[in-house]
Amino acid sequence: MVQPATHDRDLAIAPSTSLDVELRQLVKRYNGEPAVKGVDLGIRKGEFFSILGPSGCGKTTILRAIAGFEVPSSGEVLIQEKLMNQVPPYRRPVNTVFQSYALFGRLTVWENVAFGLKIKRLPKAEIAERVESAIAGVQLTQFARRYPNQLSGGQRQRVALARALVNRPAVILLDEPLGALDLKLRKEMQVELSRLHQELGLTFVMVTHDQEEALSLSDRIAVLRSGQIEQVGTPSEIYERPRTAFVADFIGDTNLFVGRVETGDATSQKIVTEKGLTLIVASPPSPHSQQVTVSVRPEKIDLGFEPLTEQPNCFEGRLQHIMYLGTRVQYVVELLSGDTVTVMQPNLADSLPANAPVYISWSPTDCLALEK
Repeated sequence: MVQPATHDRDLAIAPSTSLDVELRQLVKRYNGEPAVKGVDLGIRKGEFFSILGPSGCGKTTILRAIAGFEVPSSGEVLIQEKLMNQVPPYRRPVNTVFQSYALFGRLTVWENVAFGLKIKRLPKAEIAERVESAIAGVQLTQFARRYPNQLSGGQRQRVALARALVNRPAVILLDEPLGALDLKLRKEMQVELSRLHQELGLTFVMVTHDQEEALSLSDRIAVLRSGQIEQVGTPSEIYERPRTAFVADFIGDTNLFVGRVETGDATSQKIVTEKGLTLIVASPPSPHSQQVTVSVRPEKIDLGFEPLTEQPNCFEGRLQHIMYLGTRVQYVVELLSGDTVTVMQPNLADSLPANAPVYISWSPTDCLALEK
């Protein structure tokens, strides 16, 4: 279905919904050039919200504006319904966890977590109670007397989280929090972050360029492009129903075909691509001759040796490349039209010869027509 790049229901939150963070027409310029271009966003109390996008799209600038490290060129930042534009970072009810952790190497875990509370000159008894509670919350009690260089990367990450949590903020800001970890540890810390979020009930706002990370952790995701929001939605909405070709291509893998609407009825439309493929897409009709991009996810495509005569989207090609991925196998097929299509199949231990003639097919309900 062809949809506009943004839609009011993406950004609007019901008046009765409690918001911990709200951005109103946020703009940030550097040397006259806009890095963030009029962003409107509402982040609900207690949700895990991710801001996702490629490098340089403005996502870290947005996080720094919420934290108070960047002053907006225009627009408003509200936290718990209070305007924060002129409030310094240390007076905002937020704490930031950085990718680098920023731990003090000469202080123990306990001393790192206690540092901010000591600066505030809180009573010693209160400091001790809050530090021990925060350390226990990230399961590091037995490491309280160790120094950062005696910890693993995942343990240092948890110390950084404990240091943020000990201040009891309303909002935890996570700036690429798992980017410095190896793949296995990153997976483990994703589970840990999800557990902490559920147990603490705080609002988490995470910036990341890792699509899988955002999909697995988030209640909702904002996809950013060139300083503007392309789409806001749940992980399933973002992945299954992207509104633009950019979102479809950025979130996961997809095959994109550019074409024009030839005919359509109440339930489907026929689209002819630039290379002559005729695609049937299950969606309401669009204006005749309108240019669209059709997105088909690799895992939605079937691969076989015989044509499916009753399947509208069935094309002949040759198997060009096979990539073994453990539980899955990725196939690259070159169609007779010259299009290259990626197909993802479960690993069934059946080997296919390279350059073999094959047929690929998919249902009209498994593809989307998007704005080009």
